[in-house]
Amino acid sequence: MKTHVKALIVGGGAIGTSIAYHLARFGWDDVVLLERDELTSGSTWHAAGLLPLFNMSYAVTHIHDYSVKFYKTLEEETGLNAGFSVVGNLRMAQTDARMDEYRVYASTAETVGVPFEWMTPAQIKERWPLVKCDDLKGAIYHPTDGYINPADVTMAMAKGARQRGVTIERKWQADAYHWNGEAWEVTCTKMVEKGGNLVPSEEQVVVTAEHVVTATGNHAQRTARLLGIKTPAIPVEHQFIVTEPDPALVEYRKTNPEHPVLRDADAKWYVREERGGWILGPYEHGAPARFEYGVPDSFRADLFPLDLDRIEEEYMSMIHRIPSSETVGLKDDFNGPICYTPDGNPLVGPAPGLRNMWLAEGFSFGITAAGGTGHYMAQMMVEGEAEIDMASLDPKRFGSWVTTEYAARKDEEAYSHVYVLHHPDEEREACRPLRTAPSYDRLKARGAQFGCVNGFERPNYYGPLDAPESFDHDARSFRRGGWWSYAVEEAKAVREGVGLIDASAFTKHTVKGPGATAFLDWFTCNKLPKIGRINLTYALTPAGTTRTEYTIVRLAEDSYYLVSAGALTDYDGDYLRKAAEDKATEFGYIAVEDVTTQWGVFAIAGPKSRDVLKEVVKDAEPDTVLSNKRFPWLSQRDIELGMCPVRAIRVAYTGELGWELHHPIEMQNYLFDLLEKAGEKHGLKLVGARAQNWLRQEKSYRAFGNELGRDATPLEADLPRFVDQSKAFQGKDAMNAIGVRFKCVTVLIDGPQDADPWGAEALYDGDERVGRLTSGGYSVAFGKSIGMGYVSPDKAEVGQKLQVRILGELWSAEVVQDSPYDPENKTIRVDG
Repeated sequence: MKTHVKALIVGGGAIGTSIAYHLARFGWDDVVLLERDELTSGSTWHAAGLLPLFNMSYAVTHIHDYSVKFYKTLEEETGLNAGFSVVGNLRMAQTDARMDEYRVYASTAETVGVPFEWMTPAQIKERWPLVKCDDLKGAIYHPTDGYINPADVTMAMAKGARQRGVTIERKWQADAYHWNGEAWEVTCTKMVEKGGNLVPSEEQVVVTAEHVVTATGNHAQRTARLLGIKTPAIPVEHQFIVTEPDPALVEYRKTNPEHPVLRDADAKWYVREERGGWILGPYEHGAPARFEYGVPDSFRADLFPLDLDRIEEEYMSMIHRIPSSETVGLKDDFNGPICYTPDGNPLVGPAPGLRNMWLAEGFSFGITAAGGTGHYMAQMMVEGEAEIDMASLDPKRFGSWVTTEYAARKDEEAYSHVYVLHHPDEEREACRPLRTAPSYDRLKARGAQFGCVNGFERPNYYGPLDAPESFDHDARSFRRGGWWSYAVEEAKAVREGVGLIDASAFTKHTVKGPGATAFLDWFTCNKLPKIGRINLTYALTPAGTTRTEYTIVRLAEDSYYLVSAGALTDYDGDYLRKAAEDKATEFGYIAVEDVTTQWGVFAIAGPKSRDVLKEVVKDAEPDTVLSNKRFPWLSQRDIELGMCPVRAIRVAYTGELGWELHHPIEMQNYLFDLLEKAGEKHGLKLVGARAQNWLRQEKSYRAFGNELGRDATPLEADLPRFVDQSKAFQGKDAMNAIGVRFKCVTVLIDGPQDADPWGAEALYDGDERVGRLTSGGYSVAFGKSIGMGYVSPDKAEVGQKLQVRILGELWSAEVVQDSPYDPENKTIRVDG
């Protein structure tokens, strides 16, 4: 075995072999892949091999689309048939709500370029008469996907990797990882057969690798322990059954092509043909997580006992949908472990806290994702960034607070939610509430309906005080749900009066020390603020795209307070700490501390916000302490509200006069009560995140994870005013070399009366698709739908007429000036 390599990949399933293949394809000629048993001996061997293109995630859709296209090329390159049956995929709907889900999904498919067709029940029946259609509303059909033989495609990728110079070593287990400061030293043990088990021998070798990728599937928990990190990737049981030949199907196939993969999402199953019979794969409630603390040494290519009682409902619904299957016996059954994560998406990217350690774990649809994961992972490793924003799959999106119990229960939920209606306003219930600010009970008592951000409970909107527990669930929709009117009133309150928003989930870091100023000047692209002032700025990737958005508050000469998105605390913190460590020798000592849970945040905003604060501020001159002279816009002051010390920042994400009130978390209830009482005579209204999201779009404020990400530069986001070209900063040259491939715009939309865009819709100019939305919602200022997104630069001029496809239909839209509401910021700067 080679003992010094450029990259070592641990895991020989579909994911690992794809990464090995693509690293070689991207030019790395010294790659070794280790497999502790035989290739495909993990979940790959018992996977059903389906290739569903359907996914609500922009990044995952790109990954799946690449896989489907890539697999079709493997036979020509390797001579091995990957067993790809391009039969299509028919996703049926029993309800109007399910059809709405497909229409919303189709927005993502359209922007990625995934082909699809709409079918009526009559069209389905005419084409596939064995399918019962009289209770269907319709279906979406993908003609280009189907299913593949998992072992065959893995072996084809393995052969392709070998042809490109990759070495594949079987029966070697990675038992220890050590970073020596420059490379990984991986202790590998030769595995041998003994009594039907695979056991370690005394033969060991240490492989020194510049980069390591783990793609260990069901063994992710063991891998995490060896690396000294946490991972929420835990297997869940997945059953599927194979029937004896169905005489009606056999007769049908004499004169007809194979059925597409059939999916009845409302019945929670997929079905496909298998040698004259059917394969049924259900996603039932009650499937348990397994191997929470690791896979037993005795478990190899093994299965669990079948639990037919658990899938009886799904089995009967298959008979309902395909009546000819009722008299067909069962031929085979499978119940094996499939790895899941709390949100159902895999973990792809750099490991937290480690250098040159890459994770590719937690794949619940591994065969579908393998090809694309290998491609985009190789891009990240070789070129520094993938061409698509992979932040939504980054392993650090789950913080270090995640425990085994949390991960196991959320993974079970993710499994059972595969076919649940995925409303864009969906909030899943398992393991909640867990992370709560002190004011949680007070906000809940006032009607707060919470969402979950990085485990924190955050009010989405405030419903009726006597709302039943099911209110939020029942309020969800693909159109304007039952919560919509409450969010409208909250948004109006901010525009016309005063609103109070719990923003405690914001990520907060302090950066201080002798090297802090020089470091942040290099790390971010805007000028650093003066003491007592704030700036909006961006940390770029080395590839020149946007890695993180920060509000930087300068507390002292070498002391800064950084505020960033609440959803990605560990994601931001890991990047910040690693960068500071890298530059400490050049700039001096830099201390980075995550203080997210030490500070609560209330954002108060609206024309009357100053009036409310004047009621409770304590100062020698209370009438002027909040004036423009003493507390100008984009500045920070330490003030006292009653007995609570507050780090107040004069900024408002809503675009109104306002302040963020950062306060010691232990004083939050005191401060809330104080503000609520003071606000009574001014009509203060509690406001949730959904109204805030609409309001920020009226100001064209870009949001990280929507308009801002690793697939666009700040210049493409049309933010040159936040980029100081006179200084050197990380990613500057790469950013300028990219230029402006597309441009961020705000559009007002004459849309349907019962729906708004969600932020994934395609933008058209006539018959030409010219871009996509990244945010969407409703504007109370303009009384119509609003959205933000990216278009080709020639379509970005103010006044440009476009169309937006919302729920399958095109609606008129117009590009408007940045900050269509109060473009001169008069309301924000108003004195008093």
